[in-house]
Amino acid sequence: MIDKKICQYESVWPQWLSVLRLGTFRTEFRRDTRPRTKGVVGVGEPKAGDLFLGGQLDPSNRERTGTEVHYGSRRFTTHGVIVGMTGSGKTGLGIVLLEEALLSGVPVLILDPKGDMGNLLLNFPELRGQDFQPWVDEGEARRKGQSIEEFAAATAQMWRDGLSSWGIEGDRLRRLKEAAEFTIYTPGSTAGVPLNVVGSLAAPKGDAAADPEVIRDEIEGFVTSLLSLAGIEADPITSPEHVLLASIVEHAWTRGEDLTLATLIARVQEPPLRKLGVFDLDTFVPPAERRKLALRLNGLMASPSFASWLEGEPLEAERLLRSSDGRPKASVLYLAHLSEQERQFVVTLVLSKMITWMRGQPGTSDLRALIYMDEVFGFVPPTAAPPSKKPILTILKQARAHGLGLVLSTQNPVDLDYKAMSNAGTWMVGRLQTERDKARIKEALESATGATDTGLYDRLIGGLGKREFLLQSTKAGDPTLFTTRWAMSYLRGAITRTEVSRLMEGQLGASDGSLAASAGGDGSVSSTSPGLEEDTAPNPESAVRSDESPVPPAVPDSVPMRYLHPSATWAGDIGVRASGNRLRPGLAVRVALRFDDRTSGVDHEEEWEAVAFPAPDRFDPEALKTVDYDDRDWTDVAPDGARYVIGGPDLDRAAFFRDFAKELKEHLYRAREVTVYRNPHLKLYSRVGESRDDFLERCDRAAEDRSDEEVAKLKKKLKTRIERVEDQRAAAEARVRELEVDVSGRRQTEFASAAGDLLSMFVGGRRRSRSLSGFANRRAQTRRSQERLATAEEKVADRTLELDELEDQVGEEIQAVTREWEDAARDIEPLEIGLEKSDIHVEDVVLFWAPVSE
Repeated sequence: MIDKKICQYESVWPQWLSVLRLGTFRTEFRRDTRPRTKGVVGVGEPKAGDLFLGGQLDPSNRERTGTEVHYGSRRFTTHGVIVGMTGSGKTGLGIVLLEEALLSGVPVLILDPKGDMGNLLLNFPELRGQDFQPWVDEGEARRKGQSIEEFAAATAQMWRDGLSSWGIEGDRLRRLKEAAEFTIYTPGSTAGVPLNVVGSLAAPKGDAAADPEVIRDEIEGFVTSLLSLAGIEADPITSPEHVLLASIVEHAWTRGEDLTLATLIARVQEPPLRKLGVFDLDTFVPPAERRKLALRLNGLMASPSFASWLEGEPLEAERLLRSSDGRPKASVLYLAHLSEQERQFVVTLVLSKMITWMRGQPGTSDLRALIYMDEVFGFVPPTAAPPSKKPILTILKQARAHGLGLVLSTQNPVDLDYKAMSNAGTWMVGRLQTERDKARIKEALESATGATDTGLYDRLIGGLGKREFLLQSTKAGDPTLFTTRWAMSYLRGAITRTEVSRLMEGQLGASDGSLAASAGGDGSVSSTSPGLEEDTAPNPESAVRSDESPVPPAVPDSVPMRYLHPSATWAGDIGVRASGNRLRPGLAVRVALRFDDRTSGVDHEEEWEAVAFPAPDRFDPEALKTVDYDDRDWTDVAPDGARYVIGGPDLDRAAFFRDFAKELKEHLYRAREVTVYRNPHLKLYSRVGESRDDFLERCDRAAEDRSDEEVAKLKKKLKTRIERVEDQRAAAEARVRELEVDVSGRRQTEFASAAGDLLSMFVGGRRRSRSLSGFANRRAQTRRSQERLATAEEKVADRTLELDELEDQVGEEIQAVTREWEDAARDIEPLEIGLEKSDIHVEDVVLFWAPVSE
């Protein structure tokens, strides 16, 4: 700590206080008394995970200090935000960040709505004018009175000098060029490498296929985007169109079946489902509505402009991140040519694929891959909920454990969702345009870091120039002011589709994958039900065997008897043949259940259906298999030549069916339950069917509200103390000014009277004696005034120190409150809710006959 007494008579003390609050991430910020030198700063070999972003600036004069800013790549596992107005240099900072990530071996996926990030491919290791010439602005050359060759040569020299000022030579550019494979993808266009985003709806493979949540999240992203592209605004929970499409895809994927868009449209008209929720299919989505939806999607697919969406490489996360030889890729998804709906479609699909890939990766603390989004405006707004918002927030909340980082860049911080801002661990703030933008960023930074010196960020952000940024990590304390290094890539601005084609020459022919429709020549799609075997062999016409009967056994009138229809989709799941005339009996049951728990507020009703095939001699819970059946799965007509297998349960006794229903009810009472989650600290309970992650998100919001209330009370409690100390310091400062005037006046009086006292010495006598006595009194009074001044200055310093300690206390207590509620939000435990016997109603026990092998 700086000795206050050394500075108490100097005017630099306030500046020192500001400097003490501003540090770096690696070293303590000390006052540099050495002469500053400008010139080449050595870079050396980059260390793994070490991102060289630029140089530190002295906050007092905005000059480079000679200290380089290196930032660990693993910090971006907690994601980042870059903000700055047009012309602030944020695109250049993004390019620098991506260059360093690639040099560190980290693959990057770049979502490029504006078309600027193709600049990453303008890497010219030789730094020759002829390399720059195809990319420089001819109009700018004319304005400068230069030929295109002269202007290109001058640009190359400027780039060479700029890189040299940071110690970067051509070898480092060459290493970057060789470190990764650079590709510009143009979904919906063949200008770059086309990307087949909808042609193949392949079912997830590997670990992801075993996780229902992963499958449903990817399905939701695809269906939401597809409907949005078709001009249908659909809510994933309430929209019949969304529920129908999602159910069809999930039905196929959970069976490991790949789909195509053509197959999906065909199944919209004839879904392989009988019920959606508790309603039968035709009630929930009538045939006319299904046909209307199918025509809408078919019209989209039939559009000539849509053909390009079905061409190119398949949309696979691994192919976007790694080349065939294992090198990291820099995959730029060029979106500048797309409409807003089309951009939402692509971004949502790509991020959904990345989430599926992410959840299949083992945990790590290192940065495994980086997603960079250049201009996030409209994709994750604070109020609306476009399709892209959910996957972006999912990555921000869950990707850290898997080593996937996300960096969002924007010039409009007020249009960024608060939850997205609060989940960013790194902030790089450039020059801002409006006071509203500054206020939003200051609020976000102060919330993320717990800072109470609201003037600090205001001072630092307010004076930022071009290519100057404030770097703040929520885990590293004080901010760092820095300027970006010179980009190795040539920053020429937005790239057109024609220029994309020029950059991708040689790669356009390598794209593969196309729509592999499973339709027949007449456009029809095979609709064979999964799990059903076609009986291609002729049925035997042998005589009735000893264990068979040509007539069914008698059953009580109260028991309905049916025959299984060949179209029943679940028949294969219980080992039933598609056709045949040798029949065995089975039992189908339908039970109405109600789960009621007053404490958790659960009042949930569901219909439970199961079959037992073949029918057991007595009730056996192991013989039951849950299925989704309805009246369309039965027929009253027996197959031709039906032969009934006899023996087994006593089907002619009503008691058999009554006992079966009674024991089924007892079994469900003991075994059937629903699981909800509860948070004892917040006194919250999840809803039935609400996932743990969704409930955790609700708990996080509730905990944030509680935390905000407690922080507000804390600030209100300490506000009086802080204002009292500030008033005391102001009074002390006023006293210092008063005493400074007094001391100054006494010194002047003392000096003025000194001349008179000197003259009195020559006069002698009493007058001389009185003069000497008056001089001594004045000197004593001056000394006393100086002592009072020193005491007042010490009081100012003491109040300043007390104020700093109070601010530190506020910050510490806010952090403690925040941590407490964060921990409380994650204290989630499962709660099992069982059934009361009075809430179990066996509605149907159906005897059915189904074909079996000979």
